[in-house]
Amino acid sequence: MSTVIRPEISKRSPWYISKHRYYELKHFCLQYPEWQQNVRDLIRYGKTSEIVRTNITEWLDPVGDTACLISYYQDQIAMVNFAAKEADAQLWNYIVKAVTQDLSFTALKMIHNIPCGKDMYYDRYRKFFYILDAKKTTLYIGREE
Repeated sequence: MSTVIRPEISKRSPWYISKHRYYELKHFCLQYPEWQQNVRDLIRYGKTSEIVRTNITEWLDPVGDTACLISYYQDQIAMVNFAAKEADAQLWNYIVKAVTQDLSFTALKMIHNIPCGKDMYYDRYRKFFYILDAKKTTLYIGREE
């Protein structure tokens, strides 16, 4: 069972994001193991060279579609890793474990022997979500419509 971290912090904090945005990003991160499994499955089973004609008269390329899906999932994984590394270069792997497996500081300390205190960890944890928010917002705003 994980420690309940307050979802909303003071607006004066340098890492402030709204409560609902925090929850959105948290649930985004919890999909990380699924993304990894999807990449493995697509690489293992998704290789095909045939072109399939669908019932809506579009030509689809399964190889290209598979490559696009693999790229999409790898980009999501990389975004989480990037934000964690930006939050703290030494603690990034602990942050990734925590946000993708819903681990508390106590679990990180007992099982993974995290080399910092609770206050420092939660500061980096909040910084991670702040950076992830900025990264996802930038990607969304940067899209061409």
